[in-house]
Amino acid sequence: MSKFVDERIYTLKAGQVPVFLKLYEEEGMEVQVRILGRMVGYYFTDIGPLNQIVHMWGYDSLDDRYERRKLLQAAPQWQSYAAKMRPLVTHVENKILVPAPFFNPPKPG
Repeated sequence: MSKFVDERIYTLKAGQVPVFLKLYEEEGMEVQVRILGRMVGYYFTDIGPLNQIVHMWGYDSLDDRYERRKLLQAAPQWQSYAAKMRPLVTHVENKILVPAPFFNPPKPG
Protein backbone atom coordinates (compact mmCIF):
# COMPACT_ATOMS: atom_id res chain seq x y z
CA MET A 1 0.00 0.00 0.00
CA SER A 2 1.19 3.53 -0.78
CA LYS A 3 2.05 5.82 2.11
CA PHE A 4 0.22 8.63 0.34
CA VAL A 5 -1.54 9.55 -2.90
CA ASP A 6 -0.88 12.50 -5.19
CA GLU A 7 -4.28 13.58 -6.55
CA ARG A 8 -4.02 15.71 -9.69
CA ILE A 9 -6.97 17.52 -11.27
CA TYR A 10 -6.74 19.03 -14.75
CA THR A 11 -9.54 21.34 -15.84
CA LEU A 12 -9.81 21.29 -19.62
CA LYS A 13 -11.26 23.62 -22.20
CA ALA A 14 -14.93 22.79 -22.81
CA GLY A 15 -15.46 19.65 -24.85
CA GLN A 16 -11.83 18.52 -24.76
CA VAL A 17 -12.15 15.46 -22.48
CA PRO A 18 -12.36 12.94 -25.38
CA VAL A 19 -9.39 14.60 -27.11
CA PHE A 20 -7.34 14.56 -23.89
CA LEU A 21 -8.13 10.91 -23.10
CA LYS A 22 -7.26 9.75 -26.63
CA LEU A 23 -3.98 11.68 -26.60
CA TYR A 24 -3.10 10.36 -23.13
CA GLU A 25 -3.88 6.75 -24.04
CA GLU A 26 -1.89 6.95 -27.28
CA GLU A 27 1.11 9.02 -26.17
CA GLY A 28 1.26 9.72 -22.42
CA MET A 29 0.06 6.72 -20.46
CA GLU A 30 2.86 4.25 -21.19
CA VAL A 31 5.68 6.57 -20.14
CA GLN A 32 3.81 7.92 -17.12
CA VAL A 33 2.92 4.47 -15.77
CA ARG A 34 6.42 3.16 -16.48
CA ILE A 35 8.08 6.00 -14.53
CA LEU A 36 5.56 6.87 -11.81
CA GLY A 37 4.51 3.28 -11.15
CA ARG A 38 1.35 3.08 -9.07
CA MET A 39 -1.66 4.55 -10.84
CA VAL A 40 -4.35 4.53 -8.13
CA GLY A 41 -7.10 5.88 -10.40
CA TYR A 42 -7.76 7.84 -13.60
CA TYR A 43 -11.18 9.45 -14.08
CA PHE A 44 -13.10 12.21 -15.81
CA THR A 45 -15.98 14.10 -14.24
CA ASP A 46 -19.56 13.46 -15.33
CA ILE A 47 -21.54 15.33 -12.64
CA GLY A 48 -20.39 18.44 -10.78
CA PRO A 49 -17.53 20.49 -12.21
CA LEU A 50 -17.26 19.28 -15.80
CA ASN A 51 -14.31 19.00 -18.17
CA GLN A 52 -12.01 17.67 -15.46
CA ILE A 53 -9.53 14.81 -15.47
CA VAL A 54 -8.74 13.40 -12.01
CA HIS A 55 -5.82 11.03 -11.61
CA MET A 56 -4.08 9.64 -8.56
CA TRP A 57 -0.63 8.16 -8.04
CA GLY A 58 0.68 6.26 -5.02
CA TYR A 59 4.11 6.92 -3.49
CA ASP A 60 6.13 5.64 -0.56
CA SER A 61 7.57 9.05 0.36
CA LEU A 62 7.78 12.65 -0.80
CA ASP A 63 11.33 11.91 -1.95
CA ASP A 64 10.01 8.99 -4.02
CA ARG A 65 7.42 11.31 -5.60
CA TYR A 66 10.01 14.03 -6.27
CA GLU A 67 12.49 11.64 -7.93
CA ARG A 68 9.88 9.90 -10.08
CA ARG A 69 8.31 13.18 -11.23
CA LYS A 70 11.78 14.57 -12.03
CA LEU A 71 12.47 11.51 -14.21
CA LEU A 72 9.09 11.90 -15.90
CA GLN A 73 9.66 15.57 -16.71
CA ALA A 74 13.06 14.72 -18.25
CA ALA A 75 11.75 11.89 -20.47
CA PRO A 76 11.63 12.94 -24.16
CA GLN A 77 8.46 10.88 -24.73
CA TRP A 78 6.73 12.77 -21.89
CA GLN A 79 7.97 16.14 -23.14
CA SER A 80 6.53 15.43 -26.59
CA TYR A 81 3.18 14.38 -25.09
CA ALA A 82 3.06 17.33 -22.67
CA ALA A 83 3.60 19.83 -25.50
CA LYS A 84 0.41 18.52 -27.14
CA MET A 85 -1.53 18.16 -23.89
CA ARG A 86 -0.86 21.57 -22.30
CA PRO A 87 -2.99 23.61 -24.75
CA LEU A 88 -6.05 21.55 -23.71
CA VAL A 89 -5.63 22.42 -20.00
CA THR A 90 -6.85 25.63 -18.36
CA HIS A 91 -6.06 24.85 -14.70
CA VAL A 92 -4.04 22.30 -12.72
CA GLU A 93 -4.32 21.49 -9.03
CA ASN A 94 -2.94 18.73 -6.91
CA LYS A 95 -3.29 17.47 -3.36
CA ILE A 96 -1.32 15.05 -1.25
CA LEU A 97 -3.77 12.60 0.35
CA VAL A 98 -2.76 10.62 3.45
CA PRO A 99 -4.79 7.47 4.24
CA ALA A 100 -6.72 7.35 7.50
CA PRO A 101 -5.18 4.86 9.96
CA PHE A 102 -8.17 2.49 9.67
CA PHE A 103 -8.25 2.40 5.84
CA ASN A 104 -7.37 -0.88 4.14
CA PRO A 105 -7.70 -0.74 0.36
CA PRO A 106 -9.79 -3.54 -1.16
CA LYS A 107 -7.88 -6.50 -2.53
CA PRO A 108 -8.15 -7.03 -6.30
CA GLY A 109 -10.53 -9.75 -7.40
